[in-house]
Amino acid sequence: MERFYWGAATSSHQIEGGNSNDWTEWEKTHAKRLALGAKRTTWPEFILKNYPSPLEPENYISGKACDHYNRFREDFDIAKSLGHNAHRFSLEWSRIEPEEGRFDEKEIAHYREVIAALRERGMEPFVTLWHWTLPLWLAKKGGVLNKKFPEYFARFVRRVGDEYKSEVRFWITLNEPQIITSYGYFKDIWPPQKNSVIAGIRAMRQLAKAHALAYTALHAGSRNAQVGIATSNSFLEPARNGLLDRAVVALNQYLRNHVFLNRIRDVQDFIGVNYYSHDRVSFAFRLKSHGGAFVQNKNKNERVDDRGHECYPSGIYHVLKDAARYNVPLYITENGLADARDIHRAAFIEETLRWVAQARREGVDVRGYFHWSLLDNFEWDKGFWPRFGLVEIDYRTLKRTARPSAWRYKKLIEEEIL
Repeated sequence: MERFYWGAATSSHQIEGGNSNDWTEWEKTHAKRLALGAKRTTWPEFILKNYPSPLEPENYISGKACDHYNRFREDFDIAKSLGHNAHRFSLEWSRIEPEEGRFDEKEIAHYREVIAALRERGMEPFVTLWHWTLPLWLAKKGGVLNKKFPEYFARFVRRVGDEYKSEVRFWITLNEPQIITSYGYFKDIWPPQKNSVIAGIRAMRQLAKAHALAYTALHAGSRNAQVGIATSNSFLEPARNGLLDRAVVALNQYLRNHVFLNRIRDVQDFIGVNYYSHDRVSFAFRLKSHGGAFVQNKNKNERVDDRGHECYPSGIYHVLKDAARYNVPLYITENGLADARDIHRAAFIEETLRWVAQARREGVDVRGYFHWSLLDNFEWDKGFWPRFGLVEIDYRTLKRTARPSAWRYKKLIEEEIL
């Protein structure tokens, strides 16, 4: 029987430091604007007392981040001490292919050392190939919307697949394609800030094609390869038992959870499920100059994290049951909350795992759980203030301290809660 994988997840741009990609350029341009926008929010003292403050531009510059690029062995030692037998991380495309068609042997060797460090500590590497950032040369060519993007991605995947095929079994081609297309293409929140339905649809199609080409390349290189994506799935339920509310739920569940998976259902060996959000939704109608329908969120918010997002562990049960329709193994590749004081995280993890256990008892083929995140990290346009880590980072000194919830997670692993 396949062993159950326990661990945590990270991404290169959020923890490595010293990157040069489309996001680092975007940060430099938008840091002051984001800090100014933060001044319109009333912040609790426990957030403001941490460094860096959301009110300062430096919060929104990834910079040295956690310096994981240089301290990965130390971080993996911590993960091992916490009982993890697997770890999800991402390769930084902009490091490996800094110029079109030129692959940096030094960086290829670096990630080989990262993989070897995990193996030496008895941890299975789950490697993400694209966690949103683009090399500058590709961003200048139009990025995901460039008609050759799937080919560029496949070329990168073939190279790293050939390099690491003997050390890596599990490959995650794309992280949350729905989220990056929503925030960067349908909306103008993240780079490249297209704010276009046409751009969003095109980006989704490009990413689906890129995944399919990567899937083929990885399987051509290794018969043992297991290839999937990490998809962000939500649990939605109607706020009222009315036809319109149920229709809104059905439509939103299809758009959020199934559009992309349906596109790639014939080219996936597993699904990585990222679960963060629960929404009790209601149909509403607002008269504007153009009229229009919209969805209202009716969450009870009995427990919320530092971002004001509802903590709803039971939702993972419904998400897993829903994803089981694809008849492939499931790995929970992200699940967590922003909790700088570590007051909710331990209970959140335990409740979540009990619901995962229930899904497994009912026949859902769940084979791993990766908490987000191993370390506090750089949370994209929110910067450093949201604290997701099992391990606290002092951003002044970069000292690492495992939180009490990290030790509770270890105990649950030892107790074989699943």
